[in-house]
Amino acid sequence: MKDGMSEEPVRSNLTRRHVLAGAAAWGMAATHSARAAAQTYPSQNIILVVPFTPGGSTDILARLLGQRLEGAFKSPVIVESRPGAGGSVGVGSVARAPADGHTIVMGHIGTFAVNPALYPKLQYDPVKSFEPVSGIANVHNMLVVHPDVPAKTLQELIDYAKQNPGKLNYASGGVGSAARIAMVALADRAGITMTHVPYRGTAPAVTDLLGGRVQLTFTGAPNLLQHVEAGTMRALAVSGLSRLKGAPSVPTVAESGFPGFEASQWYGILVPAGTPKTVIERLNTEIRTAMAAPEIAERLSLEGAEVWTNTPAEFRDHIAKEMGRWGELVKRTGIKPE
Repeated sequence: MKDGMSEEPVRSNLTRRHVLAGAAAWGMAATHSARAAAQTYPSQNIILVVPFTPGGSTDILARLLGQRLEGAFKSPVIVESRPGAGGSVGVGSVARAPADGHTIVMGHIGTFAVNPALYPKLQYDPVKSFEPVSGIANVHNMLVVHPDVPAKTLQELIDYAKQNPGKLNYASGGVGSAARIAMVALADRAGITMTHVPYRGTAPAVTDLLGGRVQLTFTGAPNLLQHVEAGTMRALAVSGLSRLKGAPSVPTVAESGFPGFEASQWYGILVPAGTPKTVIERLNTEIRTAMAAPEIAERLSLEGAEVWTNTPAEFRDHIAKEMGRWGELVKRTGIKPE
């Protein structure tokens, strides 16, 4: 050795250089792989899971979005209904799917904000099992009654319910559905008692309301407007803070004696946790582009909905806030799975 110097520093420097070079190469390879994943995505059919039965607002929005994404990706987007347990079955199946962006789910206030408080053992963790992609739309709930119900206004319905506690049967698309939580919120504010009749989806609930087997529901306006226009249902109020463009004569709950009341539904796309960030970004871009089309906004507006898109981070924050808001209502009112 020259000057009695040890070789150890030289070996250490070589090792450090090798490690740094290896890390840089790995980083470049990972970046290239991520970009390649985004460029080749989708490499197969995309399955868009609707965790409810066909015919409800979730299904309507999923099919509308699916058509747009097919055009953008030049690849089939298959809308697949997987109902059960208030949407938990379908959402749980997506949580277990490969994290590659080819199986996505239409998230909803019920499945991501209500069910975590309602069901002690879910098949998924609403936070850890998924990566939010983007919101899709907000849908106003509409409170409607069968024509045989002797109430022309929300106040008349409340007065009737107080005089006949438990006599009115209200339908919902399931125990954790938006219709159920909206009605619980209203009953809690109004101090009334009604009997809940859960169905396996909104469509069968609406069918039984038309047949007079239940007296009312408080569900998404897109499912109800045609029946209100036909006179087979009577609309008393809507759940948003403003009236619907498609039903301007129907007042809001807030202006009907309950200031600040708001219980609308929200919908958005999520993917399994671990999905590459570049794939999530590509999906987010295509979703926001699809929903930005003027004809989409006009159609949703006429059906009682509004376009609502955001970044993955914004959608994640919204879900967290909604979990706190509706989870508190579930605990305070003591509602449980039936």
